[in-house]
Amino acid sequence: MQNVVEVEPGRPAADGRPSVGPTYRSAFARDGFPPPVPGMDSCYDIFRMAVEKYPNNRMLGHREIVDGKAGAYTWKTYKEVFDIANKIGNSIRSCGLAKGSRCGIYGANCPEWIITMEACNAHGIYCVPLYDTLGAGAVEFILCHAEVEIAFAEEKKIDLLVKTLPKSNEFLKTIISFGKVTQEQKGEVQKYGLSIYSWDEFLSLAADQEFDLPVKEKADICTIMYTSGTTGDPKGVLISNASIICLIAGVDRLLNYVNEELAESDVYMSYLPLAHIFDRVVEELFIFHGASIGFWQGDVKLLVEDIGVLKPTIMCAVPRVLDRIFSGLQAKISSGGFLKSTVFNLAYRFKQFRMMSGAKHNEAASICDKVVFSKVKEGLGGNVRVILSGAAPLATHVEEYLRVVTCAHVVQGYGLTETCAGSFVSLPNQMSMIGTVGPPVPNIDVRLESVPEMGYDALASKPRGEICIRGETLFSGYYKREDLTKEVLIDGWFHTGDIGEWQPDGSMKIIDRKKNIFKLSQGEYVAVENLENVYGLVSAIDSIWIYGNSFESFLVAVVNPNKEVLESWAAANGISGDFESLCNNPRTKEYILGELSRIGKEKRLKGFEFVKDVHLEPVPFDMDRDLITPTYKKKRPQLLKYYQGVIDNMYKSAK
Repeated sequence: MQNVVEVEPGRPAADGRPSVGPTYRSAFARDGFPPPVPGMDSCYDIFRMAVEKYPNNRMLGHREIVDGKAGAYTWKTYKEVFDIANKIGNSIRSCGLAKGSRCGIYGANCPEWIITMEACNAHGIYCVPLYDTLGAGAVEFILCHAEVEIAFAEEKKIDLLVKTLPKSNEFLKTIISFGKVTQEQKGEVQKYGLSIYSWDEFLSLAADQEFDLPVKEKADICTIMYTSGTTGDPKGVLISNASIICLIAGVDRLLNYVNEELAESDVYMSYLPLAHIFDRVVEELFIFHGASIGFWQGDVKLLVEDIGVLKPTIMCAVPRVLDRIFSGLQAKISSGGFLKSTVFNLAYRFKQFRMMSGAKHNEAASICDKVVFSKVKEGLGGNVRVILSGAAPLATHVEEYLRVVTCAHVVQGYGLTETCAGSFVSLPNQMSMIGTVGPPVPNIDVRLESVPEMGYDALASKPRGEICIRGETLFSGYYKREDLTKEVLIDGWFHTGDIGEWQPDGSMKIIDRKKNIFKLSQGEYVAVENLENVYGLVSAIDSIWIYGNSFESFLVAVVNPNKEVLESWAAANGISGDFESLCNNPRTKEYILGELSRIGKEKRLKGFEFVKDVHLEPVPFDMDRDLITPTYKKKRPQLLKYYQGVIDNMYKSAK
């Protein structure tokens, strides 16, 4: 295979373990992984060395709001950020925290988020991001599980933090707002014996006290990132200094080899949540290079405006954002009249043909770029040269379209919190990699493990199996859950749960999920069996099969209604007809959706876990149609095949 080198042969099944394919690594690591940077032993060293090298470079920028309107970006230099982080660090220490203590950060990306993170890094304090998309009670759970002693939050999240009291104050003793604090909040918090400070008050809390920085080692944990489990509570992923440093070295080598190395002049738009590993490591990479990070206003409706003002050079995105850009462009072109859309489509077809024939995007059709596609580029600020998509698969037609029209490299990456984000990334100008996540980043080893029960063979001519990863970027375990760690970390190999297929060019294509958990297009995980158990509590339902995929943002379902309950409901509501006609009646569908919604609210499901459309199937799922096993377990691939037309119609009609 191109773009990868084999470092270990595969082996057949033995001792109850399935067969594994050969171990590969990036061709850019043919002679070994990138060496460590001398003196860089922790995430704090990344920042410290950048401050020494680029003290006057613009580091963190945000838009000042004047008379209700957002103005230009105002910037803090690396040295200014260092001085503020130093004060915050001393104030944290003055509250009694020391190396290994836990500090929570809760809120949208902003300069204060990064400043607090760097203060934690300096003193070896674990940074614990808090976020509420994990569901009701997740913030309270994380505060208690991670034993968080001090928590920083954006102004509008303070009340949500206060709601976790009194449970969380077994450990939590201090709350700091990124902005101001009201008298009511002070009164409420003091009832529980906690201290609360505004950002400005906390800055001067330590006064002139200076605390010595502890020695930090590569193996030390720098952050606990909580990620959604298949069932039950979020899992705390322990990420070490070594993981982030190793990740940065690998991504840096990759960028250098494809002539897209980062420079101090680069500008990044920070809007994807810093509470997730994807954005966190990208921002660390930018800091490593002394580059600039500008923050959005926190409103998705204003994101395009923020991009226009900031003019970023590198953008990270999740497919949902890129889908919006794609749809917006399509709408603009079709509303531009026959002539404009004809010119655009001709230019598109010509440039696409040239790129498919091997031409680089910036050399494929320079006249088309200047006359037609420059307007698209201007819409993204005018300076974007790389767009990296991650967190969920990007639809092939969207990826191809954006590669042609944005005048930028559009590449797709893959990684998990447990692998410190970037494990694979597609290469610029390689149109054959569309629909894949590219080859491995040059800091990990990868192999496929066969999954016989699903028919995937890692030693076949088309190797398929569970993606397993080995390397220094791997997490150090799940916090307080050694049992879960042992399930996925076996002999140094992390088992991702994703099924991959090696391509002839050494790139990886994600084709399935080993367990019944999948992502929606916005990057949220759905534990489908768990949801089916919740919705199964509805008395009007005998069985429910829930479906979603990473190209759609919502769930749909096929339901076997309970005949007696449905017939008595129909009689009470003056609806006549046999069971089959009841299942086809729009009022029945409305009733079932209402019942699903009721139980969903009662069980405090998250918004994306609500089923948006249903198909009522009068014939129960059965073995005759190969839809269930003899033990009544659902055969999901077969259900999808059988109901594909129904599913497609539900998604079409719901849009």
